[in-house]
Amino acid sequence: MASLTYDLTLAGLSVGSAAALTGIGLIVTYRATGVLNFAHGAIAVVCAYLLRQFTVEWGWPLWPGAVVTLLVVAPSIGLVLERFVFRPLAVLGGDPAQTLVASIGVFVLLVGGTALLWGQGARDDAPTLLAADPWGQLAVVVAVAVAVGAVTRWTRFGRELRAVVDDRSLAVLGGIDADRVAAAGWAFGSFTAGLTGVLLAPYVRLDPYGMPLLVMEVVAVAVAARMRSLPVAVLVALGVAVAQSQLTRLHPSGWAEPLLQAVGANLFVVALLVAALVLPGVGDRDALPRTATARVGTPAGAWTVALLLFLIPLGFAGQDLHTAVQVPALGVVLLSLVVVTGRGGQISLGQAAYAGLGALFTALLAAGRFPLLPDLPAPAALLVAVLLVAPLGLLTGWPAIHRHGLALALATFAVGVGVSRFVFAQPYATSGLSLSRPPGFEGDRAYYILELGLLCLALLATHALRRGRTGRALAAVRDHESGASAAGVRVPSLKLAAFVTGAALAALGGGMLAMGVRAFDPAAYDPVRSLLWFAAIVVLGADSSLGALAAAALLVGLDAGTEGGVATVVVGVLAVLVGRFPGGPYEAVRTGFARLLHGARHELTPAGARARERVRAGASADVGRRGPVGARGGARKPGTRVGTSVREVPGRGTTRTQTGGHEPDAGRGTPAKATPQPLGPDTDAHVAGDTDARTGTGTGTGTGTGTGTATGTGTGTGTGTGTGKGVTVGTATATAPSLRARRLRLRYGEFTALDDVDLDVLPGRVSAVVGPNGAGKSTLFHCLAGTLRPDAGQVRLGERDITRLPAHARTRLGIARTFQQLAVFPSMSVADNVRVGAEQGRVADPGAVERALRLFALDGAVRSAPAAGLPTGTLRRVELARALAGSPRVLLLDEPSAGLDSAEVAALTRVLRALADDGTALLVVEHDLDLVAELADVVHVMAAGRIVTSGPADHVLGPEAGR
Repeated sequence: MASLTYDLTLAGLSVGSAAALTGIGLIVTYRATGVLNFAHGAIAVVCAYLLRQFTVEWGWPLWPGAVVTLLVVAPSIGLVLERFVFRPLAVLGGDPAQTLVASIGVFVLLVGGTALLWGQGARDDAPTLLAADPWGQLAVVVAVAVAVGAVTRWTRFGRELRAVVDDRSLAVLGGIDADRVAAAGWAFGSFTAGLTGVLLAPYVRLDPYGMPLLVMEVVAVAVAARMRSLPVAVLVALGVAVAQSQLTRLHPSGWAEPLLQAVGANLFVVALLVAALVLPGVGDRDALPRTATARVGTPAGAWTVALLLFLIPLGFAGQDLHTAVQVPALGVVLLSLVVVTGRGGQISLGQAAYAGLGALFTALLAAGRFPLLPDLPAPAALLVAVLLVAPLGLLTGWPAIHRHGLALALATFAVGVGVSRFVFAQPYATSGLSLSRPPGFEGDRAYYILELGLLCLALLATHALRRGRTGRALAAVRDHESGASAAGVRVPSLKLAAFVTGAALAALGGGMLAMGVRAFDPAAYDPVRSLLWFAAIVVLGADSSLGALAAAALLVGLDAGTEGGVATVVVGVLAVLVGRFPGGPYEAVRTGFARLLHGARHELTPAGARARERVRAGASADVGRRGPVGARGGARKPGTRVGTSVREVPGRGTTRTQTGGHEPDAGRGTPAKATPQPLGPDTDAHVAGDTDARTGTGTGTGTGTGTGTATGTGTGTGTGTGTGKGVTVGTATATAPSLRARRLRLRYGEFTALDDVDLDVLPGRVSAVVGPNGAGKSTLFHCLAGTLRPDAGQVRLGERDITRLPAHARTRLGIARTFQQLAVFPSMSVADNVRVGAEQGRVADPGAVERALRLFALDGAVRSAPAAGLPTGTLRRVELARALAGSPRVLLLDEPSAGLDSAEVAALTRVLRALADDGTALLVVEHDLDLVAELADVVHVMAAGRIVTSGPADHVLGPEAGR
């Protein structure tokens, strides 16, 4: 028994050594570049095949072949990838979305190239570099780990590496060559990948699809080490491998035997599931292909062409028709990725698992082997299979609630691998399964017609999710998740719905594929397929149903008409180029043709056009970052207000008079009652669109109906008179609830961000929070908005405790917010941006959209323009209009003047002042003390997580306060 234990331990150490090398390579690459190298396993299999080619096919001696493979070819692969794939992405900003897709593209490209060069069959004649004795392999692992640790800790390169990891841009400013560091990281990572492949090849069969996946399963050791600690990665790899080896001693009888055997053979998969689903996420930034510009419309006639192309196979016969049967089924599977990734904005690397489950459940139900259910006819079996698989979408949907980016990619990949290993690979569940087609559709042509009908139903379902309220909400989550939540979108529920719908569509397509070939083939749904399908749908248009159909035709057609692996190579090339053509191949071709036909035309931005007009008129081109809010051409003294054109407040019989000096407004402390009205008509003749800030005096009269006239004279920059209507925004009244914070505390480790903070945001008043960076302003703001939960204390809206409510729930209670960094939805039009706020806010008022657009001068041609590319001032108005369209009672503004010029700030000030006068409670976090002095009724000064003083703006910000 002791001898058996020792032998199994040695076998485990041999496997663990290869796993440890993989972990070391992944960690070094990630720390040097920030990229989780999904292509690590593909590089390993390329090097293993290449060493076999040198030694077995060409007759080279082993060690010269190994030296060329490991010290020349493997590092060269890493250098090429860094220089031509990932460095251009870093130059463009290092978007994790594009780096993830490019990494998967490299994986797909290398796997497809390996299949093309050496065939898809497995080989068992790989040369042995080290003896079967694991001590040599373990010594190599320890030596590599010690060398890497010494280099990173005690050398200049190590210091540069740590600097690049902490802050790449700051390291570059400090004179560090970040490209050189990244290149070294990629070269070393590729070396470890090649070494792993060479060491593993003699003990596992060389397979262009199986071996890369086997290597990627051990990514769990790097995740368990938090992508940082080499000793932890080595210990985890050795521990899991030894435990897996020892489990082979157990042979229980009964129902537990196949389960224990599956766990014993796939303990690294179990570790991957635990690391990806239980441990804290790694690389939790967005890693999804965000739409940087407006979605490109489908070319005219494209659907007609697609229809004709899909009807052409009806004229085929024999093998061609049998092959064509796979295209509509695969199209349905890929439509599931359109829903989850393209529209919902969630990455899914496990979609093949749901397709395979749909095929497996259909076969089991048709054969009468599904537990507790009788045998069913083929159509009923397919329908029940879809209904059974759909809820399983929660396996990947639930992690998506709290995980993003690489963390979500790993979670979905782990689920896909787990299903493949523990379900599809188990003969007790899948052996001997065959499928028959529905009666009347046994022939290929008849079945193809049936598939076209099911494909049309799937297209209609996908189209329905692109339109209306749900479609806009999904697009909002995809474009800006925090902004969608702030607009009132129930983000967690929507994510779950997207994954459940995607699982149902994938199951439908998988069942159709199985019926098409009349059998369940586990290899058709392995995790590598998930990566291939994801890459294909991203590069051909993640948010395009037409792109899904094109991807299905490409994947089936190329492999059927050429050698196996050609489609994989084509998709890999397109994915590798995603950084250069982020809009996809169609957008790149369309842009190229446009430049050829019309030439390169450079147009000025709106700000540039205004500057040009002012220069031509002899005026100063004041379009940059504004100075203090005040009359154009002059600075304003601290504590003074800009005179505003006089407006009439609906529902009030009071007259408001204001001069250029600082005078308190009558009624600012106790707002008068206003007639409840979701959104009132515009005032100041499109106040938000003003281009001049005039200092002057004015008078006006008001009536209870909310209409009247206003006149005024301007001084200094011109004179003018005008008429306008009052503005009432939302349904806030004098009795609207207050937002109150009591004894809020929040700590980040040893750092205290909030320390017993009390704050009142009262109706009809503008409260401002100021203070130096690090004072706790943003933390307090996020606690009030619901994006952070305090460790102690309460947040109350009126009498209701909302401390534990998320952001979207607070929005639906009437707390709206804006962001310091613009949170608009770039792929949607201006009107649809505002419509999201109206549909998801406190009050569902169809007319609120038009009134908000008019209020902020967005009701012209700009309403139908995509938000992408609009100037900052316009986007600020879009964001504020979206917030107000939901009829909020409390409005939280985070740096609302950031990026605005003086004219835009003056217009914004007038709108915010009018909102407060109509009963809305406003809280402003702002660094611009001039704007705060102009706008705020009460100013709170924060320092070191506390409010150190509060009072009227004149008292807190006046000269006597040390300004």
